[in-house]
Amino acid sequence: MKGYGVIEPGKSGWMETEKPVAGPMDAICRPIAVAPCSSDIHVMHGSAIGNRILGHECVAEVVEVGNLVTKFTPGEIVVVPCNTPNWEEPSLQMKGSNNAHDIGLMGSFKFLLQKDGVFSEFFSVNNADANLILLPDGVSIDAALMATDMMSTGFYSVELADVQLGDTVVVFGIGPVGLMAVAGAKLRGAGRIIAIGTRPNCVALAQEYGATDIISYKEGDIVGQILALESGKVDSVIIAGGDSSSMNQALQVVKNNGHIANVNFYDAKDSFNIPLYQWGLGMSDITIRGGFCPGGAYRMQKMLNLIKYGRIDPSKLLNISFEGFDKIEDAFKLMDEKPKDLIKPVVHITW
Repeated sequence: MKGYGVIEPGKSGWMETEKPVAGPMDAICRPIAVAPCSSDIHVMHGSAIGNRILGHECVAEVVEVGNLVTKFTPGEIVVVPCNTPNWEEPSLQMKGSNNAHDIGLMGSFKFLLQKDGVFSEFFSVNNADANLILLPDGVSIDAALMATDMMSTGFYSVELADVQLGDTVVVFGIGPVGLMAVAGAKLRGAGRIIAIGTRPNCVALAQEYGATDIISYKEGDIVGQILALESGKVDSVIIAGGDSSSMNQALQVVKNNGHIANVNFYDAKDSFNIPLYQWGLGMSDITIRGGFCPGGAYRMQKMLNLIKYGRIDPSKLLNISFEGFDKIEDAFKLMDEKPKDLIKPVVHITW
């Protein structure tokens, strides 16, 4: 079969590989809508992985199931979470554990780290009964596609930041994940939501999703601008973009007993240098958490419920559309180049 991915570090392209075979608990699917992600770009440029089909945001058609799969049959349209945990792993039975880490750090992120992804004619989903979910009535393919990663990740940052009713929240970066963090903070009950970004279409969408204030680094020091708006500092900071300096900025604007949540995917060469004074010499009770969104059908059902019942429309993230399997290459290169008018591209596929 044919797929698009990283041929060798720094080089992407089409490749031929064997069609996957369904194990007893697996489903073989073919994509009907996919979206490239910044994580795919990071892998292509910055990892040692080669000869790997990329892609982890997908709505698909089931074409084959293993003999132990009971919930799905060929021909059904399913939403595929970006994380597909191996639910038999003992680590997932730990109290409070995030199922994104079934066999180590981000171990449930199968499509990126362990096997070929969804930019292919066919792909395999492990533990299909526990990881897939049928596309619900009343939910568009595009909205479901954005729920698989962008929405789930953005909303997870709000959960990590422990946003409460009436809180003031700052969101660093208003790309697709940051925009979903803005929307999630509003749904969670935040009062003031301060979004940091400069791209006009992202700014407009941030305001539509619930941002009350917009800050641009082009207009001066970010910390100074935030403190001028909120002199008593803020309850939570969500880092959904930027570089490692964002952590120091977050520490300067968050209250004692506040929360900093990171869902930004850093480069392996980055490092944090936290001045202890900014962290109250270790005595500030500021919680710093970073994580990857949970996976599985239960999590995805929650995301899809919010869409189905009109709480959020994440399909607005998709502002450039391609038609046809071969257009995956064009969409991937567009995501790599990140022109100023891009929020997120989508590829619709008809077989």
